[in-house]
Amino acid sequence: MNESLKHVVIIGGGFAGLNAAKALGRDKRVSVTLIDRRNHHLFQPLLYQVAMAGLSPADIAAPLRSILSKETNVRVVCGRVDSIQLDERTVNATFGKVSYDYLLVACGAQHSYFGHNEWEANAPGLKTLEQATEIRRRVLEAFEKAELTKDLDERRKQLTFVVVGAGPTGVELAGAIGEMSRFTLARDFRNVDSKLARIILIEAGPRILPMFSEKLSSRAMRDLESLGVQTWTDSRVTRIDENGVDVSGDRINAATVLWAAGVQASEIGNQDGFQRDRQGRIRVQKDLSVAEHPEVFVAGDLCSFAGDDERPLPGIAPVAMQQGRHFAKVIRCELDQKPRPDFHYVDKGQMATIGRSRAIAEVGKYRLTGFPAWLAWLVVHIYFLTGFRNRLFVILSWTWSFISFRRGARLILEKHWRFYGKGTPAQQDVPATGGIGPVQTMPVGASPPESDSRQIDAPSKATR
Repeated sequence: MNESLKHVVIIGGGFAGLNAAKALGRDKRVSVTLIDRRNHHLFQPLLYQVAMAGLSPADIAAPLRSILSKETNVRVVCGRVDSIQLDERTVNATFGKVSYDYLLVACGAQHSYFGHNEWEANAPGLKTLEQATEIRRRVLEAFEKAELTKDLDERRKQLTFVVVGAGPTGVELAGAIGEMSRFTLARDFRNVDSKLARIILIEAGPRILPMFSEKLSSRAMRDLESLGVQTWTDSRVTRIDENGVDVSGDRINAATVLWAAGVQASEIGNQDGFQRDRQGRIRVQKDLSVAEHPEVFVAGDLCSFAGDDERPLPGIAPVAMQQGRHFAKVIRCELDQKPRPDFHYVDKGQMATIGRSRAIAEVGKYRLTGFPAWLAWLVVHIYFLTGFRNRLFVILSWTWSFISFRRGARLILEKHWRFYGKGTPAQQDVPATGGIGPVQTMPVGASPPESDSRQIDAPSKATR
């Protein structure tokens, strides 16, 4: 590494980290190291489409090395950061120590179960591709089990889907399940009517989508109801288990429960030297730097920054993107020996989709609903997708889905992969090709067992 260059370390390859790396990628006065646990950048706003079989994982993700391949002064490292030594200006990662002149911490957030982390096993959230494919497996498997069972109570349980949390993610999940059960799957099953699926959206507050105006929130609720989604407001979840949910004294028997109710900041913000708010986010100065450590900056979901109205900025992609670019601007000003500019968020509005031709959008005083809002949602999300290939494949997938009411990624993927050996529990009892159960082998010339060799073992339950 050239000693004359300022070394910038970026932790996290999300919207904030990626935009910061891109903005500094052509500046020959710095060398940039981008560290992320995964090798890809994920377009999280469309993650629910993977969970609901509308898109494949590769459609909304792209390798970080590929995205930044033209930025010759940017180095991408795949690893996990365990701690930050603020006084020593070093980052401790799984691959060793990395020193820095400037540091951007943009690790994002994870789900919060409000002190009930044991609920995660029965109510997965939606932040990663692994979680999205697991949700897809659970939803599709529920319809498969309903198709096979003759027990009416069990069938009703399998066809009941509960979504906890009525923010944009919860609304999009609930609407997508309603749309898929009534249009996509209705022609595919013979013994069960998928249109009878019961979808319940639970919200502890007085209305869904509280960040939108009350009029748009009411419109979204009506659109959900047209897809068969029941909305339970002023309802608090008190227990989640493998058989369902307890909600404000009522019991809902459901095979599939999805969590979209809360988030908490990454654990890296819990170390000494950072001032945190109630949600665990790191408080920053007006230029996004940390108090007493002007060389350290925080952006994205981990950043606690009050906007012009003195309210904390929401954890959404536009905020993270603007903060990442601002960090790069501050570094360039420092190198030019100019004063650091303050960060000012430009609110470009918000939108949420409920289903086919159903969406709401709010940009300042302007409000859109129905097909115009849905079309605007499509254009915005395609525009901000990373890479031409992803944009093209998403356009083709959405066009085909709009014309045919079909979803092309309805694959049930198990976590098992081994055919032989006794590995970890997640590697045992691996279904063979075609779902015929574990393959039994015998020495050459040995006689087959007395039992019928055509008998097949039932595939083991997927690890949840």
